[in-house]
Amino acid sequence: MLVTVGLLIASASSVWAQSTEEKAILALQTDSATRTRFVTRATMYGIGYTNVYDTYLSPQEYKGIEFRISRESIRMTNWLDGRISRQTFFQGNIGYTHNRADNNNTVSSLLNWNYALHYNFPITDNFKLLAGAAGELNGGFVYNMRNGNNPAQARAYINLAASGMAIWKLRIKNYPLTLRYQLNLPFMGLMFSPHYGQSYYEIFSLGHTGGIVNFTSLHNQPSLRQMLTVDLPVGRAKMRLAYVWDTQQANVQSIKMHTYSHVFMIGFVKEFYQLRSKKR
Repeated sequence: MLVTVGLLIASASSVWAQSTEEKAILALQTDSATRTRFVTRATMYGIGYTNVYDTYLSPQEYKGIEFRISRESIRMTNWLDGRISRQTFFQGNIGYTHNRADNNNTVSSLLNWNYALHYNFPITDNFKLLAGAAGELNGGFVYNMRNGNNPAQARAYINLAASGMAIWKLRIKNYPLTLRYQLNLPFMGLMFSPHYGQSYYEIFSLGHTGGIVNFTSLHNQPSLRQMLTVDLPVGRAKMRLAYVWDTQQANVQSIKMHTYSHVFMIGFVKEFYQLRSKKR
């Protein structure tokens, strides 16, 4: 009888321990899955100042107004114990500028898409630093309204960039705010550029394509993208205010070019969990 009772107690203890362990593992898995399914998306619209310069088209700088739109998505991944976050960021702009004499204008546009992975360094419960790398795709044009032979210049380049963020959550009299600063510094890439004085007719019709794809780095493409944002709740929604300082410049094939943009943006942030399908 005593042996039977002992066996029953041992069996119950084993089942209880196994159940407790399974619950702990399930809790960890649930917490990890919850973090990796949490997504932050933001869409913003902005207006600001731009300075466009391209010696292929003109020796003058053109200054004017720029309109910009952006869409961003951030979520955690399972990589390196859930310390890696993934960011996809798309932005497009269009600018209308004029020269100093105000007798000519240009229209410019650039689309940028980047995919970044950041390692998260939590400093405190409310402050963390992120560091990683980003791959960038860029494409656009500059059109000079008075040029005859070469009225436009294409912009096409890809970059590998160092990327970093600082995120700080704080409260001002119980009002929650989230501040973020991010920078992307391209350090290696490829850029399309004609030779100085070479027409696009020579490239695409006559096949003179030698040297039109060039290696770029800090020595001939010292560029930088910076963004400062603040997220604040407005009723049941969350609003984002941002300042973007976008410096794109290059000196390739004896052609100097730059686009300096200072843009203020506003938009809304959506935070949600991605749900698994019933089949999965």
